[in-house]
Amino acid sequence: MRQLIIDGVQLSGSKTLVVRDKFTLEPYAEVGMADAAMVDRAVTAAARVFAAGTIAPNRRYEILQEAAMLLARRKDAVVGDMVAETGFTMGDCENEFSRCLQTLRLSAEEARRIVGEMVPVASAPGQDPLRLAFTVRAPVGVVAAITPFNAPLNTVAHKIAPALAAGNSVVLKPASYTPLSALHLCEVLHEAGLPAGWLNIVAGSGAEVGQALLEDQRIRYYTFTGSTDVGRTLQNHAGLRRTQLELGNISPVLVCEDADLELAASRCTGASFRKAGQVCTSVQRIYVDQRVRDAFSDLLVAKSAALSVGDPRAKGAFVGPMISTGEAARAAGWIDEAVAAGARPLLLGERERAVVGPTILTDVKDDMRIVCEELFGPAVVLIPYRDLDWAVHHANATEFGLAAGIFTQDIGRILRLIPRMDMGSVHINDTSSSRVDLMPYGGIKASGFGQEGPKYAIRDMTEERLITLSPGGQPHVADRREALP
Repeated sequence: MRQLIIDGVQLSGSKTLVVRDKFTLEPYAEVGMADAAMVDRAVTAAARVFAAGTIAPNRRYEILQEAAMLLARRKDAVVGDMVAETGFTMGDCENEFSRCLQTLRLSAEEARRIVGEMVPVASAPGQDPLRLAFTVRAPVGVVAAITPFNAPLNTVAHKIAPALAAGNSVVLKPASYTPLSALHLCEVLHEAGLPAGWLNIVAGSGAEVGQALLEDQRIRYYTFTGSTDVGRTLQNHAGLRRTQLELGNISPVLVCEDADLELAASRCTGASFRKAGQVCTSVQRIYVDQRVRDAFSDLLVAKSAALSVGDPRAKGAFVGPMISTGEAARAAGWIDEAVAAGARPLLLGERERAVVGPTILTDVKDDMRIVCEELFGPAVVLIPYRDLDWAVHHANATEFGLAAGIFTQDIGRILRLIPRMDMGSVHINDTSSSRVDLMPYGGIKASGFGQEGPKYAIRDMTEERLITLSPGGQPHVADRREALP
């Protein structure tokens, strides 16, 4: 059984969490589950070590770099566990593994670049010209990281590595579906020399473990990726404490009449069905100019129909199972519901247990759930438009605002569209799912606030403090000049 880590000690937990292989649905591993008492022990350890004094920046750098090296040596074991616990394909898991190494290394570098700025206070009227002012950045304290199943290694790294790089201590609650990848990461960080208490992992249910974390007032910062409903609950509990929330989305892509249709169809296919559509930025709505609708549709359908579906361990597999049979049934139900209400299938994937094949629908209505709610599954709707303003309005017409994509060659159109898209990020000639780990990443509206990306997360996870220095009884520069012979 895989054990939790609290205050540097491996613990079995009060109960056992069975992790199932998401394709075979058979038990794969067992992990200890924390209870409220263990959460208290974890937070106590994190608060104690932080109060005793933070780790020096260069040592944080060394630990994170060493952890990246140690994790690289575990690649086969980590990727194997990730395929089993997520159902994602070998290609997706290998890509996430490589990105996690980059996230660790980027965070290490940023640990040595945490700086403030000079404030030109002496230039203000009436100020002593010798007076100095500058800012410094200080870690916030205990950080609670609550992570999702759909990126069980790299999203965990995006939360705990910047937190540690900033000088904070951490309590991590990974998703109950996928705790194994997070355990690997925590283990290598301790192997790399992270002192006891600085990183504690408490697997368990949201009702018990998550709630205990929300109620503990010693936690000074919450970083959470998950549903908007849970994000609202977390924010209500956080009160005046700081948060970074990456929540839901119904990602739109606009395909204009001058777009490179081959490029647009290829990238939309990947972004719609990668990880079985279980990505916050998965493409769910494609607005395509009526003049190129048929040409684009033919390309999208052909590319999507050619994807290999099923066993995530099979060579060339692109779409594996969803995270559970329940989620697969829900996604298939939304698709059936839309078709019954008049949506026309251009490609209709079959469901077998937790696997749902790629689906493309058109002739949809705005009130269909597959259009106006986040599906988080392998289906996309194709919506033709005659007027670009109409398409922009409908792309924005949800409570969410995480990311969008636009395909066009017209630079004037691009410059006019960018400020009109109510999104945290807008990608030109790419999809909503475009991401590089060093970029700032976050949403607006009900998609949350705060940013991931090591540099930007560290800025969020530190407090800016102002320092001023006055010369006291020393003469002013002007006085000295007047005293010269």
